[in-house]
Amino acid sequence: MKVVVEADGGSRGNPGPAGYGAVVRDAANGELLAERAEGIGVATNNVAEYGGLIAGLQAAASVGADEVEVRMDSKLVVEQMSGRWQIKHPSLQPLAAQARTLAAGFDRVTYSWIPRERNKEADRLANEAMDAQAEPRQSTPSKWTGAKGTPTRFLLVRHGQTPLSVERRYSGRGDVALTPLGEQQALAAATRLSAMDVVDSSTPIVSSPLGRAKQTAQAIADATSGAVDVHTGLTETDFGSWEGLTFAEAAERDSALHSRWLSDPSIPAPGGESFDEVHRRVRKVRDELVSAHEGKTVVVVSHVTPIKSLLRLGLDAGPALLFRLHLDLASLSIVEFYPDGNASVRLVNDISHHPRS
Repeated sequence: MKVVVEADGGSRGNPGPAGYGAVVRDAANGELLAERAEGIGVATNNVAEYGGLIAGLQAAASVGADEVEVRMDSKLVVEQMSGRWQIKHPSLQPLAAQARTLAAGFDRVTYSWIPRERNKEADRLANEAMDAQAEPRQSTPSKWTGAKGTPTRFLLVRHGQTPLSVERRYSGRGDVALTPLGEQQALAAATRLSAMDVVDSSTPIVSSPLGRAKQTAQAIADATSGAVDVHTGLTETDFGSWEGLTFAEAAERDSALHSRWLSDPSIPAPGGESFDEVHRRVRKVRDELVSAHEGKTVVVVSHVTPIKSLLRLGLDAGPALLFRLHLDLASLSIVEFYPDGNASVRLVNDISHHPRS
């Protein structure tokens, strides 16, 4: 079966709130077989256009197509996928590779440029996706908080999925690798960051020394042509003898201690460390990074407790935040620290870049 894929993507701000749309039609009679649309957070036009192409190819595969004719009003995507233009931007390279992998699953795929007026359905879907996630343009915090000076911006990325996170087990100092889905999540986060105008090859990428964080950080470095530095202070909480146990298993094994540990941040896990200890070492990391990269953007790749501690510092909140704030795998949060002591949390637990299941 031959199908026609019409795809589009856009960004309001370039980068800004972005989304894509794609429709799949039977090439013989024009019957609509599938349509896709999704907001992808903050990204560039080109990243969103590649998102539309990928979604369209995935949809074509889902309806059993053998041959695909891709029609887009993005000359850049059409020329790059046709092999006539080089793909130089690091944020587009992994997307093009994903599209090529999908295309290899068909007997034949061709790419054609069409004017925007002939791509109205995909354009409509892309705009609806952008509308669904659009937010008012952010104001500069210093204008309403009185903060002075240029802030140091922390882009906080939690590592991707691991076998222990799948089973919801305490995962502290144990060095576990990412699962295949975790690798996809890391790549998605990397693509997201590489499309941000505040991130380039000179942006520091600082990671926990544990493998799951370093894998995620390296994906970001590969996408941005950057380099990873390791800081031991970004290591996850040492859960001691609870390492590898589920919440229920730890509570059953050490009922009284586990209950006190949940209510008192000064109490360490058996053979491990307390949340107060983690908070003190993370504060020291924050101070070191602000001193070393004052007024710049820093990508920090770490774990639940250190990231929550940095957000807690930004909010000037108490330890209860540790138990009331949820952070997904490979999520993005943003906090800015001003030289006069003020701070602003700009984003928490954004996973709009996650690969679709």
